[in-house]
Amino acid sequence: MSGKRELIEPHKGDKRYVRRDASGRFKEVTDVGRSLTQDRKRHAKTEAKPGYGDRGDRKR
Repeated sequence: MSGKRELIEPHKGDKRYVRRDASGRFKEVTDVGRSLTQDRKRHAKTEAKPGYGDRGDRKR
C-alpha cells in the first residue's frame, strides 16, 4: 500500500492531494475539488484510516 495522502498548495488557491513513493517523488496527484466532488457521488463500502480518505469512507 502506498503512503498517506498529504495536502499541498503549490500556488495560492491551488490545493492538491499527493501521494509519494519511497524516494519522496510524487506518485499520484489529485485536485482537491475533483476529489471532494467524486467522494460525494459515491457510497464507499470500506472504512478508511486517517490519511487514506480516497480509499473508503470515514465515520462521522
